[in-house]
Amino acid sequence: MFSSLPFNYMFMVVMGVGTLFSVSSLHWLGIWAGLEINLIGFLPLLVYQKGSMESESAVKYFVVQAIGSSFLIFGSLLVYSMSFTWETLNDFYFTSILGSVMMLSGLCIKLGLFPFHFWLPSVMAGLPWVTCLLLATWQKLAPIFLITSLLELSNSYWLVIMLCSMSAGSALMGGLGGMNQTQVRALLAYSSIGHLGWILFALVHGEWLMKIYLSIYILISLCMFISLWLSDLGIMKNLDNLGPQGFAQLNVMLMLLSLGGLPPMLGFISKWLVITTSVSGPYMLFLFFLIMGSLMSLFYYLSLFFSVTLGNMKKFSLLDSNASYSTFLMLIVVFNVLGGLIILLMNSLSLM
Repeated sequence: MFSSLPFNYMFMVVMGVGTLFSVSSLHWLGIWAGLEINLIGFLPLLVYQKGSMESESAVKYFVVQAIGSSFLIFGSLLVYSMSFTWETLNDFYFTSILGSVMMLSGLCIKLGLFPFHFWLPSVMAGLPWVTCLLLATWQKLAPIFLITSLLELSNSYWLVIMLCSMSAGSALMGGLGGMNQTQVRALLAYSSIGHLGWILFALVHGEWLMKIYLSIYILISLCMFISLWLSDLGIMKNLDNLGPQGFAQLNVMLMLLSLGGLPPMLGFISKWLVITTSVSGPYMLFLFFLIMGSLMSLFYYLSLFFSVTLGNMKKFSLLDSNASYSTFLMLIVVFNVLGGLIILLMNSLSLM
């Protein structure tokens, strides 16, 4: 397991320092160095595991991140050749459109956005739950905030259209890719691709909207992966192998429905904010594709929910043998359901 390796905590510190160094840098050379430090800290968490699937996922992740870093440094070198400075706050920094597109492509490769999304499900399918959580949450922070700085400094219409197209494609791929999936890790990978599309579309309409959506997504993913980690009795391939706890299966399915954006759960609030903010904007066509991708995600979440719950009604029990574990799962479910209801009620009162 993850906690059996004592040096993992040191590598987690290195990974966190790399992300913070990249986000706080004032020039693209420091940003690239911070991303490489983050990669150096995250790779040993993937390599030093007992199975061969983790090592295969680590090699795939290293190759993809190296390609993304090469795109990033090559694009910044193109811009450097025009302005002769690494500083981001420069009047001539975005004179080279090709350089900015190369940098954006490198960051999208690191994120796993459409059309560079093919590596994420295969990498996440071979990882344990803790590293899956880090890959789905912490590893997304630096590229997302760097895309934010690119968008703020560029003010280019074509860059915004490119981001909106990527967000729409990511939402559709997140919905289509999970249609025939029963493995939980692959489902969560495609769900991450779909949510990245929503986060990128929210970023186009405002940084505050992106931060709200990202915070809610990280919170739900944290509850989801912790409940899967605590209830896993081994290498869980699908929800039928979750163990004898029927309530654990119900909790995981409710987390999936919250990720899909089913009202009145907490995951619906973030999608509802994006829709209400962008419905009066000029990007209504892209919003249609985002909603279609979210509906496809809800379709396979609901089909999986009915197959699991109806197939395990005989062994369903609200109370497990471990009382503290059952209480933890119950609190997560209540938090997700009541959190969405409370936010909806507060917004309704503010509109009155």
